[in-house]
Amino acid sequence: MGVQNENTILEIDEKKLYDRKKKRFITKQIARNVRLHKHSYILMAPYFILFFLFTVLPVVISVVISFTYFNMLEFPRWVGWHNYARLFLEDDVFLIALKNTFLFAAITGPLSYIACFVFAWIINEFSSKIRAFLTLIFFAPSISGNIFFIWLIVFSGDSYGYANGFLMKLGIIYEPIQWLQDPTYVLAIVMLVQLWLSLGTAFLAFIAGLQNIDTTLFEAGAIDGIRNRWQELWYITLPSMRPQLMFGAVIQITMSFAVADVSMAIAGFPSVQYAAHTIVTHLIDYGSIRFEMGYASAIATILFMIMMTTNLITQKLLRKVGE
Repeated sequence: MGVQNENTILEIDEKKLYDRKKKRFITKQIARNVRLHKHSYILMAPYFILFFLFTVLPVVISVVISFTYFNMLEFPRWVGWHNYARLFLEDDVFLIALKNTFLFAAITGPLSYIACFVFAWIINEFSSKIRAFLTLIFFAPSISGNIFFIWLIVFSGDSYGYANGFLMKLGIIYEPIQWLQDPTYVLAIVMLVQLWLSLGTAFLAFIAGLQNIDTTLFEAGAIDGIRNRWQELWYITLPSMRPQLMFGAVIQITMSFAVADVSMAIAGFPSVQYAAHTIVTHLIDYGSIRFEMGYASAIATILFMIMMTTNLITQKLLRKVGE
């Protein structure tokens, strides 16, 4: 037994020594890389400092505040997990917002992502002048400010609303429908408006990615046995624009989970029976109106975790493209 104990102790000492040597080696490698590329680090320093001050630090502070009671007047008071327990056990409106947000993201996220790529893929086949014109037409709604207010006229609750007028003229309905006051229709209308606005930055990124694909890859693919456009798309086009696909996924996920302005403008704030209430509108309620900053930070932290998890899953899925 004594010999075995001595051998075990020796093995532990050797492992500790190996770990120390490994740490020293890694530290030396990092120091060497910094010395070799110091000019690059100096050039990147302003961005990293700004990114840390205005992105990383606020997120960390928000997570810390989420464990406190903070009303903007008194010094934050530590309450531990109380805010999170209140969210899931006492706040029925948050559960409605959570359900609406997941439903909204599950429908508008994939649809808008696919629409961005499909339209970009189709437009890429045209000549440069036609491509530029079509790009402007499809991109225009996302940069036109509050132009989505036109949908308030389309779904107006009187007979002058375009939707009601059209349906009444066809004899499908005989009296106006209160589209934006009926919980049955509100969320679907907000989804429709969000999809209409979704051809934005990701759409432009996909067009840029398609333009930068090396055309010799298609010739090589034809020699290797690719026989149709679908195989060409899966084995050449998509793998060649993975960075743009990843960027577009992040943008569309963020847009689908962070919807608030469209919901508040179309359905009101709060919406009827909270039918179009989302996590972000709930966050605005507690952060900008009630000033319960600890509770609002807990809501923001939950939303951040959901977005991060979804992004990681999406990245894993995109790595399989072309396999």
